[in-house]
Amino acid sequence: MKVAIGNDHGGYVLRETVFEFLKERGYEYIDFGTDKEESVDYPEYGKKVAKAVASKQADVGILICGTGIGIGISANKVKGIRCAIVHNAFTAEMTKRHNNANVIAFGGRVIDKETTKEILKAYFDAEYEGGRHQLRIDKIAEIEDNK
Repeated sequence: MKVAIGNDHGGYVLRETVFEFLKERGYEYIDFGTDKEESVDYPEYGKKVAKAVASKQADVGILICGTGIGIGISANKVKGIRCAIVHNAFTAEMTKRHNNANVIAFGGRVIDKETTKEILKAYFDAEYEGGRHQLRIDKIAEIEDNK
């Protein structure tokens, strides 16, 4: 499993927690995030991670900004990306099981380290269910294709 990670200054603190989790799991990762707390523009990082996932350079992506919202919206502008903003283990699990989200985003100013670990565990342990959910994902792809 190869994971693309991106963060702005608002996600700087939690990125180390993500790195630790991925190392413990033996996952490879590509770091597209900033390594400082000075203000940067989150769309750059959302785009980099989304492009890496869309091009199959990475299997999935993790994004962190202050709330997860802006960086997640940015990622969703890239064709083929289904980025979900998650707040807890339940939302992380369900977005994998039902939406087959290939990128998740969360907020460094609203999620603590323990919740981050719970989110990552739930997301990576969940399996996509397919079936009726695939029909819905196909409809999302049709929207992307302006159909």
